[in-house]
Amino acid sequence: MPVLETAGPGLEQAKSSSAALNVSVGGIVDAPAQTPKLETVGRVEPPPRETPRQYAPIAEPPPPRERRLAIRRLLGLARGLATLAAVLVAILMALAIWDYYVTAPWTRDGALRVQVASVAPQVSGQITELRVGDNQYVHKGEVLYVIDPFDFETAVRSDQAQLQQKAADLQVKLMQSARRQQLSSLATTAEEQQTFAGAAAQAKAAFEAAHQQLAQAQINLQRTKVRSPVNGYVTNLLMRVGDYAHAGSANISIIDSESYWIDGYFEETKMARLCIGDRVEAQLLGYSHPILGHVTSVTRGIGVSDAAAGPQGLPNVDPVYTWVRLAQRVPVRIAIDSVPLGVPLVSGMTATVTVKGVGGDNRDAWLDRTIAAVKGRVSDVFEGAPARPACIPATTTERVKPTSLPADKEGSAPAPDQLNPGLAPSVAGSPKNY
Repeated sequence: MPVLETAGPGLEQAKSSSAALNVSVGGIVDAPAQTPKLETVGRVEPPPRETPRQYAPIAEPPPPRERRLAIRRLLGLARGLATLAAVLVAILMALAIWDYYVTAPWTRDGALRVQVASVAPQVSGQITELRVGDNQYVHKGEVLYVIDPFDFETAVRSDQAQLQQKAADLQVKLMQSARRQQLSSLATTAEEQQTFAGAAAQAKAAFEAAHQQLAQAQINLQRTKVRSPVNGYVTNLLMRVGDYAHAGSANISIIDSESYWIDGYFEETKMARLCIGDRVEAQLLGYSHPILGHVTSVTRGIGVSDAAAGPQGLPNVDPVYTWVRLAQRVPVRIAIDSVPLGVPLVSGMTATVTVKGVGGDNRDAWLDRTIAAVKGRVSDVFEGAPARPACIPATTTERVKPTSLPADKEGSAPAPDQLNPGLAPSVAGSPKNY
């Protein structure tokens, strides 16, 4: 269809105004052109709508070939250094783990131990009084239970009467012998004097025996009250009032609260790092704060299964030899220096024992100590841990302070005149009537 001409100069004026508005500066997008209203005669085609124009970013020129090669080389060098560092870290970690698990002086096989006093009565009888309970703390010398004292009180009274009888016999025979000694040879003979002197000596011996018997009866009466030999805790109490106590049979146990120690069972591969006096940390299971102590002694012998004698008395050696040799464990005794608050000491508890060395921490030389420790550990891995000189003496010169219980002592024998006053006042005096 032919396009009709527009009437008047309207079309030219619209183009000029659109060109004036669509001015762009730099990368600014042109504003859309406004289509003027045209006065047409008949049907005309609308002008095409212009789309906004966008400018593409200016691309940088590609780097030269040498620059790309340098970047690739730097990246490869960085990857190589990172790989080398990872390998070195892995080697150091492997050495540290090997040293920690093979030669470092520590063990998870530790146990808290204590001395237990097994109390047994020294006399037999029925228990009539029980004065303690299970897990109760008792002091040294405190009465634990009482055995029926009636039989022993009767024995004491009987022996006292017998002693008084022997004392009277001794007094009479001494006076008879004294009188015979003062008589002349016309009134008595030497044989008679000797007879009376011998009778007096026999009476004196009988008096001493009666006194010893009375002392034994008095000691037995005291032993009816069974006392604690140590300060500690009553444990596993099973007795009750009415039980019969047999002399020499233990029926109550007292844990000595002043005798706790720790046994660390160290592998023989770690013994070269141990030394008498080294400070130790023992970590009990379930508690965060460790127990502090020090090494006091090393056991000088452990059982060897191959040393057992066979049926004919010959050594019974096991012929099986495995390619893996297990290190033997040696008990090391550790004295306890301090216990954290809130940590109860219970014999048999498991502990992780770590030897920290001698002395305290020196904060000023921590770097030197760390470097020396690393060098020593690396050297130990390849050359083996050297034994520290004069750490474990060949012979122990220290002596443990002896402990003892108060011994039972008998009283001095009373004089016969104290038991029977006035019975024989003098050779010529008259005796007192009883």
